[in-house]
Order: sequence, then C-alpha cells, then structure tokens
Amino acid sequence: MGVFLWSLTHRQCQTTLSPKRPENAENGKQRRRPIMSLKSFGIMGVDWEERVNFERLRTERLGRVKTMLKASELGALLCFDMNNIRYLTATVIGTWALDKLVRFTLLPQDDEPIIWDFGSAARHHQMYCPWLDGRSRAGMSTLRGATPPEAGMAEGVAKKIKTELEMRGLQNEPIGVDICEPVVLFALQREGINVVDGQQLMLEARRIKNQDEITLLNTACAMVDAAYDELYTMLRAGVRENEGVALVNKVLYELGSEHVEGVNAISGERCSPHPHIFSDRMLRPGDQVYFDILHSYMGYRTCYYRTLAIGSASHSQIDAYKKCREILDQSIDIVKPGITTADIVKLWPKAQEFGFENEEAAFALQYGHGVGLSTWEAPIFSRLFSLEHPQPIEEGMVFALEAFWPASDGWSAARIEEEVVVTKDGAQVITKFPAEELVVAGRHYYAATGPLPTTRESQSHLNKKS
Repeated sequence: MGVFLWSLTHRQCQTTLSPKRPENAENGKQRRRPIMSLKSFGIMGVDWEERVNFERLRTERLGRVKTMLKASELGALLCFDMNNIRYLTATVIGTWALDKLVRFTLLPQDDEPIIWDFGSAARHHQMYCPWLDGRSRAGMSTLRGATPPEAGMAEGVAKKIKTELEMRGLQNEPIGVDICEPVVLFALQREGINVVDGQQLMLEARRIKNQDEITLLNTACAMVDAAYDELYTMLRAGVRENEGVALVNKVLYELGSEHVEGVNAISGERCSPHPHIFSDRMLRPGDQVYFDILHSYMGYRTCYYRTLAIGSASHSQIDAYKKCREILDQSIDIVKPGITTADIVKLWPKAQEFGFENEEAAFALQYGHGVGLSTWEAPIFSRLFSLEHPQPIEEGMVFALEAFWPASDGWSAARIEEEVVVTKDGAQVITKFPAEELVVAGRHYYAATGPLPTTRESQSHLNKKS
C-alpha cells in the first residue's frame, strides 16, 4: 500500500482563480478552480530530490522561538509539554511519555536549548542528535507525583534551572513556563524564580507553519485519505465500530504513523448526541456513521472527520449532511489572510439552532482549531469566545474546520471536517477523501425488479411506491 507525500511550500502555496467559466448547469454556481502545484513524493528521504529538509525544519522552528523570546520580557522559557520540547529540541522518546511531564527543556535568552531527559534517552540524544551539541543531560521530574515527595525530585528540577539561570545572569528575570506540576512550580518559587505564563509565546511561535511543517501535515492527511479508502471498502452491516478503529490503526501504522492518537467511530442512534468515543455497536443497514481520525506523522497531526451511510441513506440523513456541508463550505470559501476567526464563526449557526441551550453546551461541534505538533493549537474558532476575542488569519496557518448537524429523525447526524492551508489567496484543502456529498458504503441491495435506491428509509414499510 503506497502513500503520496505532497510537498507544499510557501512559494507553491499560491492559489489563483481560473478565468470565469459558464455557470454550472447543475447548480448554477460559478466554479473556482485552484491552481496549485502539489508535488507528490513517498514517505522516505532520498538523495535525488529534496523532500522534507529536517535540518531546515529544526533550525526554523527554534529560530522563531528565539526571535519571539528576544522580543519578550522573559529571561528564559522552561517547557515540560512534549510538543514544545520537540519543537525546541527536535527530540522525542515515544508516546508513552506524553502524559508523564517527566522531561523538560530550558531555552535561555541569546542561547541554545538544554534538555533534561531519562538517563538512557539523554545518552541517545548525545550520540544521535548533534544539533544539541552536548546540551542533553540526564534528569527527570516527579513522574506526576509518583516518586516519593521526600526524594526531592521537584527540588532537584528547581535547582538545575536556577543554576543555569545564575550562570547566565538571568536569575532575576521572569521565566515563562508552559505547563507544570504544582509541586515543581512551588519548588521553583522557593528558589526565588519568578514563574510566569510561557505557554502563549510557544503557541504564537507554532501558529505559522514553515514549508516543511506543511509538507508533513499534508503527508499525515494523505495517510488518513488511505485509511478512509480502506474503511469505505470494509464497512457493511454487522461490522462493529471497534473493528473500524482497528482497521484505521493497522493502515496508519503500516504507512508509517508514529502515533494514532485516537479514532472516533460513531454510528446509528449514537450519532446524536455526539459521545466522542467508539463502542462495539454493530452497523445496521441505513445507519449513518462518522469517524474522526487523529494521528501523527513525524510529530505532525491530523483531525479529520468523515460521515458515511451504510447501504443506503434516508432523506433526513441526506438533508443533515447537506446542511453540515453548507456550513463548512461557507467557512472555507472566505478563508484568506486578513480575516479573523470572528468572520468565520459569524457564519455558523447558534447553539440553539441545533438543539443546545448555549455555546458552551455545544462547544466543539461547530469548531475550528490549528493543527501542528498538537491536534488543537492556535487559532481556535468557536462562537463561545471568537466573536468577542477574534484572532487574525495569516498566510502559513494550517487549521481544521469542522461542522455538525443533527438529522430530523432524532438520532442520526452528520459530521464533516476539512484541514486547510492558508495561502495568500485563500484556502487549500489537504483532506482529500470525497465529502462533497454523503458517501454510501457497504453492500448495495437488489430486488427482483432491480437495484434498491441508495436513498431510502431503513424501515422498508416507509418506502411505499405511489
């Protein structure tokens, strides 16, 4: 099974519109045709063409943070978040460490990052990460409190940081921290370190993607394209949601995913309300089913919903899908540099219009979020806060826009999500599995008079011929 890697550089990320063409006879709309060179490669590195330039990736990421740190009032950044550590140091030790808060890195003003890691991992970095130039050291935090408090691990972290700050004359400067265990925070404060919020600076640095980040994000989506293609061929009555989840994991890991963060599989009467977790429910003829596939390729994530029908779709399911698609298309159509998140969410229905009492109750159903080393990063789009606190849309951003709409039958629903790259002229969609109409998967059934229509009610008595 192959996968294509589409290299999308800032130079290539230039969408132009073709000259106006005659109105489409089917829908009466003027069609826009993006003109963009999307080069396709494999997932390996080769010597005969440039694909992802990892040295450039490392250098540009760290350079963005250094520039922003220089312009800030912070003396240094102290990061415990795995994604921020990877962004600064280009190191990773496996997904098992995602929730441990055990590793940490310090980036002082006008200097290079220092990383403290598990002893064996630190040794590996010393041997195989020459860009760290000896700044990989053994050290660890408290394993989220699992180490005995009297062992003094938190105090050890604080002393290590204080020593580095004193060596550079930064001990009296505010130190930005992204996330932190309370016991470590208290230990830092007891050492006289002025701890302030460093999370916003890191999010700001990660907001705009360079050409290699865009290539990796595009590749990650291509892998999910393949997973959906496999799902389409296997979904039918009797297949369980968890079997679909297993297939997606198999396809993605075989294609080279480093981490399948999660696969939502929601079907039938579970579609509304949206439970955000798969089960062992069996698919039935006429079910609507939607998946959300989140995985990581070289650290770069996806968040990618698709909705399908099993064997056939009812009129209410089709209507819900059309409404969901309409919400999403209106959003994508206006994406360009210079607008704000508020301009997008103004187009979305209010929570009360689709059955929720307020925007907090409906949060993440009509939604948008940046995608990079994390699945949800800046900018965030929601009617809960974006109207009052808009964020600018800029060239080089990559984000996901997702929509939800419940069907009139009371249990079905449509969920669609597209990831877009913001070019100077608009949005380039990098999620490619077909979604302009509700796709019908599974067996198509035949009666004595010929094939049954794929638009039909799942209860046969409701399909009476006039």
